[in-house]
Order: sequence, then C-alpha cells, then structure tokens
Amino acid sequence: METRTSAHLLSPAALAYQRKMGSPLVFWFAMLLKLPSAIFWKLRIKTLTAERCEVTIPYGWRTQNPFRSIYFAALAGAAELSTGALGQLALAGRGAFSMLVVDFRAEYSKKANAKITFTCDQGSELFDLVESLKVGEAGQLTMVSTGKNPAGEVVARFFVTWSFKRKS
Repeated sequence: METRTSAHLLSPAALAYQRKMGSPLVFWFAMLLKLPSAIFWKLRIKTLTAERCEVTIPYGWRTQNPFRSIYFAALAGAAELSTGALGQLALAGRGAFSMLVVDFRAEYSKKANAKITFTCDQGSELFDLVESLKVGEAGQLTMVSTGKNPAGEVVARFFVTWSFKRKS
C-alpha cells in the first residue's frame, strides 16, 4: 500500500493502522469487535492511503434486497467505512480525538446488482482539518463516497459529515 502523498507523511501509528486494515484476518477481527455487519456483508478495504480509501461490497444473498439489488443499508455501510477508515488513518498517532457522524445523505442513480466499489478521495482535506485542530476544538468535514459498478458507472453517492474533536 502507498504510504506517502505529496502533502502528508503517515505517522508510525498510521502506518500500523494501514497494515492492520490491509490484512484480511486482522480486518475481520476488528470488524467482529466494532462493526459486525461489515463481516456479514463481506466488505473489504481495497485501498487505504493518506489520499483515498476504497471499499468493496459484493452482490449476493447477504447484501441483496427483494428487488435483486444491494440493500441500501449495506451500500451505506460500505460508503461509511470508506470515509471512516480514512478518518481513523488521519487520527492515528495524533492523541485523543472523538469522531462522530453528524449528518448523512445519499443519492442513488443506478441499480446496484454487481460488486460495488466505494471511493472517498478527500484524505488530504481530512488530514489538513485534523492537523489544524487545537485541544478542545472541533471541526466538521462532509466526505463524499462514490460507489461505482465494474463498468465504472456511478450507482450511488453518499455524503457523510464527520465531526472531529481534539481532546485534552
């Protein structure tokens, strides 16, 4: 996995987080403890760098709704993971923070009846926000995760607003 961008060098803690999320076994155990639906839906982190995160969700009986497409909640879970993993990477090794979803919006544009890859590429913007926060200060960022099918067609776009607060 890529560890450096033009503007941000990952800390040792962020590199460790990146390695953990890139390991299928460690990812599985982390999701078992923190987000068990991710295991059931078979979400996978395909890419996690300081710039972007890509998460895949398969189309199958675990994710399917009665209309033969991926259930909206499963799509939302994959989209949120693509933004949340990027948030965790940005916070790794920076001290105590709280991180909370404060708003969530979705736009669906095409039937999701194949493997979908959600991409959030706002890592640089997120790292800049986190680095700028002083103790007791909070900031928000609306992160966009775009889901595409194997043909490259946009299936859905999710807008996840995260609040980050640096603790003492």
